[in-house]
Amino acid sequence: MISLPGPLVTNLLRFLFLGLSALAPPSPAELQLHLPANQLQAVEGGEVVLPAWYTLHAEVSSAQPGEVPFVMWFFKDKEKEDQVLSYINGVTTSKPGVSLVYSMPSRNLSLRLEGLQEKDSGPYSCSVNVQDKKGNPSGHSIKTLELNVLVPPAPPSCRLQGVPRVGANVTLSCQSPRSKPAVQYQWDRQLPSFQTFFAPVLDVIRGSLSLTNLSSSMAGVYVCKAHNEVGTAQCNVTLEVSTGPGAVVVAGAFGGTLVGLGLLAGLVLLYHRRGKALEEPANDIKEDAIAPRTLPWPKSSDTISKNGTLSSVTSARALRPPHGPPRPGALTPTPSLSSQALPSPRLPTTDGANPQPVSPIPGGVSSSGLSRMGAVPVMVPAQSQAGSLV
Repeated sequence: MISLPGPLVTNLLRFLFLGLSALAPPSPAELQLHLPANQLQAVEGGEVVLPAWYTLHAEVSSAQPGEVPFVMWFFKDKEKEDQVLSYINGVTTSKPGVSLVYSMPSRNLSLRLEGLQEKDSGPYSCSVNVQDKKGNPSGHSIKTLELNVLVPPAPPSCRLQGVPRVGANVTLSCQSPRSKPAVQYQWDRQLPSFQTFFAPVLDVIRGSLSLTNLSSSMAGVYVCKAHNEVGTAQCNVTLEVSTGPGAVVVAGAFGGTLVGLGLLAGLVLLYHRRGKALEEPANDIKEDAIAPRTLPWPKSSDTISKNGTLSSVTSARALRPPHGPPRPGALTPTPSLSSQALPSPRLPTTDGANPQPVSPIPGGVSSSGLSRMGAVPVMVPAQSQAGSLV
């Protein structure tokens, strides 16, 4: 047995039907096929009956003895035409969810569709070819009807946009993800008292409800109903009107202020510590640091010129070599000619007073003590009696 593809079988059957109708008498009154002229509507998930029947010579729609009908139903979508049911030679073949309402043979060819989906919308064609008991064709006819599968609204989602506090404005929105035809929306307040809303605060197409200048009396449970020709679905939202900024807003503002103050205090402390760290190395006195070499201060052998001006400071200690090897890069003071250990010339005086020797350093502080105290030796040139520097 040869198995033929479905589309090929459909085309062969249609060719057979057309061939039989060509052999039938040309009078169109012998067979009449009746289908509704108006569009049929059904609901998704339900079932529908596509009514169809035929008559011969204006007789009642009941099969006559020896009358043999050949029936085919087709569905045409946007891309192609498919056969959904056929009754040929007493055998019925159909797709899932498709069946004839009445047992064959019968002049009532009504088709039942179950488990409808939106994609089942479209044109359905019924073709019938009748033969008598001798096999002679009695007539042929084909007609089409339109089916529209409607979809009830899917459960919508309700949202609150804005901050619900006294004096503020908020918007309640409602949206259904799927429906056919398009839904319309209605907002009502159920509790504490019933209240319905109309345009312009209500947009029945977009499903939005605008509430302005909120007050405490506007709080309650708001219900949105999405409805179309075949169904209704709803959702609700509770509106609570606060008398001031919400706790979240207050907490956020307080937390932001604390963070800002903390950052500011941290920057000030960091700046203060960095300035203090830069000052400490300059004032740091290390106990194990070596004191810088300085020229010795004059002792009791130092003299001052007769006229009261300071002469060159002489010291035997300055001529002594330092103890130990000199440090690299250290400067060794070189005594000048005036600092040599030469006797100071005695100048004649008018008052006959003897020159007074220079006393030791006041207070008995040694030169090393002065050096530790930060004293710096200064060499002052002596001035002669004539006014010239020595």
